[in-house]
Amino acid sequence: MSKVLLCILSGLLLIAQAHQHHKKINFYQLERENFKLNLTNYGATIISVITPDKHGKLADIVLGYDSIDSYKNDTCYFGALIGRVANRIGGAKFTLDGKTYKLPANDHGNTLHGGTRGFSDVVWSVESHKKHSHVTFSYDSFENEQGFPGKLKVHVTYKLVGKHGLVVKMIAKPVDKATPVNLAQHTYWNLRGHDSGDILSHIVHIFGSHITPVDKLLIPTGEIVSVKGTPYDFLEPRKVGSKIHDLPGLYDINYVLDKSFKKNLSKAVEVRDPVSGRKMELWTNQLGLQFYTSRQLNATKGKDGAIYNKYGGIALETQGFPDSVNIPYFPSQILKPGEIYEHTMLYKFTAR
Repeated sequence: MSKVLLCILSGLLLIAQAHQHHKKINFYQLERENFKLNLTNYGATIISVITPDKHGKLADIVLGYDSIDSYKNDTCYFGALIGRVANRIGGAKFTLDGKTYKLPANDHGNTLHGGTRGFSDVVWSVESHKKHSHVTFSYDSFENEQGFPGKLKVHVTYKLVGKHGLVVKMIAKPVDKATPVNLAQHTYWNLRGHDSGDILSHIVHIFGSHITPVDKLLIPTGEIVSVKGTPYDFLEPRKVGSKIHDLPGLYDINYVLDKSFKKNLSKAVEVRDPVSGRKMELWTNQLGLQFYTSRQLNATKGKDGAIYNKYGGIALETQGFPDSVNIPYFPSQILKPGEIYEHTMLYKFTAR
C-alpha cells in the first residue's frame, strides 16, 4: 500500500473518530404496561429488560452495568449489537474477489465480534424513538473500518409487540463494495433476575439438531455434526447444568437451526426458569444460534451492586455461521451493493 493511500485512509479514520466523539450518548426507554426496556445508543445496547414473574413480581432479567464508562471498558459485550461480522474469523483475515483483507487479531490470533472496535463500541445515531412503540438506531460504517471493505449503512430497530413481545430487526446495506455482514444481538439472560446467581437450573430447548464443531481456539472445523447422544443435545428440554460438566466447562457453540422454510421466522430456542416461572421464546430468520453460558464472568461488577460470576447468564445469538468467510460451503455472508441484509429476532416472554 502506498504512503499516499495510507495517509488518506488515516485521515478518513481520524475524521470518522472525531465525528463519533461529537455524538451524544443517551438512554431510551420502551414501556408497555409492566414490560419495560432500557437501551442506549452506545453500541445500540440493551441495558435492562423488566418483566413479571408468575406472581406478578417485576425483575430485570438481563446482565449489565450502571454506567456508560463500564460499557466502554466491557469485554463481555453485555447487551450490545455486534458487527460488522459477529463471532470469529479465523486467522484474522479473509479473501474476497481475489483480495485478502487483514483484520485486527483481538482473540488469540483471530478476529472476534468485528475487531478491537466493532459496532458494540461506537455511538449510534437515533433515527426514531416512541416510548410505547420502538427505537431505531443507525450507524454508517466507513471504508476500511476494522479492515472491512466498503461503506455499510446499518439500522437496528427494537420494537414492542403484543403484551410482552420484542422484535429486533437489523438491516444493513453495502454502499460501494461487497463486504461480509453478520450482525448479532449479544444480551445475557437470567430469567430469575440478573442478580440471582447462575443459570444452571434454567431449562433449555434448542430447535437445532446439528452444531458446527470448533477447534481449541473456537474456530469452526468446517464440519456439521449431529447433537444426538452428546451434551449438546437440547432437542428435548433439560437443565443447562445437567451435562455441562461433560464439556470443557461451558457451552459456546453454534447450532444449525432446524428451519421451517415455509415461514419467515422459525423458533430457535425456549428457555424457562422453574423458580420464577418466566419463559422466553426466541424466533428468527437466521440459520444459526450461538449458545453461550458465560464462563468468563468472574466477580464482574454489574448494575445495582450485583456481582456476576461463572454461568451468571445465557447469551443466545442468532446469526450466520462463524468463519463463513473462510469456509466456502457454509452459507455465504457476502453482501453486494444493491443487496439488503435483514436479520429478525422475535422474543416472547411469559410467566406461569
